[in-house]
Amino acid sequence: MPVRPHKPWQSLCLFALTLAGLVWLVLRGEERLGYSWHWRQIPGYFLKVVDGQWIAGPLLQGLGVTLEIVAWSLVLAGMIGLVTALLRLSGSRVGRGLARVYLESVRNTPLLVQIFFLYFVMAPIFDIGRTATAVLALSLFEGAYASEVFRAGIESIGRGQWEAAHSLGLSRAHTYRYVILPQALRRILPPLTSQAVSLVKDSALVSTIAVYDLTMEGRAIIAETFLSFEIWFTVAAVYLVLTLGLSALAGTLERRFARGCA
Repeated sequence: MPVRPHKPWQSLCLFALTLAGLVWLVLRGEERLGYSWHWRQIPGYFLKVVDGQWIAGPLLQGLGVTLEIVAWSLVLAGMIGLVTALLRLSGSRVGRGLARVYLESVRNTPLLVQIFFLYFVMAPIFDIGRTATAVLALSLFEGAYASEVFRAGIESIGRGQWEAAHSLGLSRAHTYRYVILPQALRRILPPLTSQAVSLVKDSALVSTIAVYDLTMEGRAIIAETFLSFEIWFTVAAVYLVLTLGLSALAGTLERRFARGCA
C-alpha cells in the first residue's frame, strides 16, 4: 500500500505540536527548579539603542560572523566536493588515490580534531587567521561528504546520456558541463541540502578557536550574566531558523527544477 506524502500544512501542524510540547516541558522544569526567567533582556543582545541610534548587539554580530563563515564554507565545500568526485571518477590512478586518501582522512576523524590541527599546526606555518582557518576546516570536512553526493548523482545518469553526448562530438568536459551535471544536480539537491544544514550546525564548533560567531558570543554573554537557559535557547532558535530557511530554499529550487523538466 503506497504511503501518502504529508501536505505542507500537516508538516507545519506537527512542527507546531512538537514545539508546544517542548515549551510545556520547559515550563514544567521551571516550576520544579524555581527558576526565574529573564527574557526581557534578550532583545538587547540583538539590537540596542545607544545615543539615539540602533546598534547591533553581540548576538546579531555573532550571527553575521556565522553567516559569513557558512557562506564561504558552502561555496568552497561545493567546489572541493565536485573536484574530489571528478577525481574519483577519472581514469588517473594518482587522482583516485589522492581523492581516496583525502576522503578517508577527513571522514574518519572528528571535525573538532581537524579544527585544532589546522589552527594549532597549519595556521602558524602559513600565517592563516582564525576565521580563514574555520572556513578551511568546515570546507574540507563538508566537502568530503559532498563529494560522495556528487559522485552518486553523476553515476546515476544513464550511459545513454554519455553516448548521446559523444555522438554529438562533445568533449568530456563539455559533456559534464552541459549534459551530466545539470541532470545530476536535480537529483542531488535534497542530500546537498542536508549537508548544508549540517554545515550550519557544525559551524558552532569554530567557537573553540575563539572565532566570535553566534555560539561564542552566546558563551561570552552567559559568562557575564549567567543567563544560561535564555541565551542557549535563543541561540538554538536562531540556528533552527537558519536551517529551516535553507530547507525551504532547497524545496523551492527543487520544485522549480521539477517544473523545468515537466
